[in-house]
Amino acid sequence: MNRICHIEIDEKGLARPTPEIEQERRVAIYDLLEENLFTLPKKPDREMPPGPYRVKLAIREGRLVFDIATEDGEKAAEFHLSLGPFRQVVKDYFQICENYFDAVKRLPPSQIEAIDMARRGIHNEGASILRERLTGKADVDTDTARRLFTLICVLHWG
Repeated sequence: MNRICHIEIDEKGLARPTPEIEQERRVAIYDLLEENLFTLPKKPDREMPPGPYRVKLAIREGRLVFDIATEDGEKAAEFHLSLGPFRQVVKDYFQICENYFDAVKRLPPSQIEAIDMARRGIHNEGASILRERLTGKADVDTDTARRLFTLICVLHWG
């Protein structure tokens, strides 16, 4: 019950992603829907509807928006996060991903592995920032935060 059953990216105004970015997105969505932990914490002033949840991610007016509904479409919550804390880590992540995608085409496995380790480190940093920003709004585990961070990066593309 404490999970995301459907995820949607609001693509209004987004640049067309590269094939590599599109692949990252597909993998993140697949992995997220296969296994995730997502809970809306109880609020003192109202009961939160139980999951599973449908999540729509968007950028509106310069803010990251999580629009949450129950599995049957009933509005459950909506929260907006400042993009400021994500900007540098997203920029770093795109840069290291570009290096990684280029390395896969021309470098030996040992060098690819070193770049991939750096990429995972930046990805973990982004997931940690996301978990911190979601405190009091939604509870997620590390793997869910990592996959959501990938989707946030897709929203930043272009």
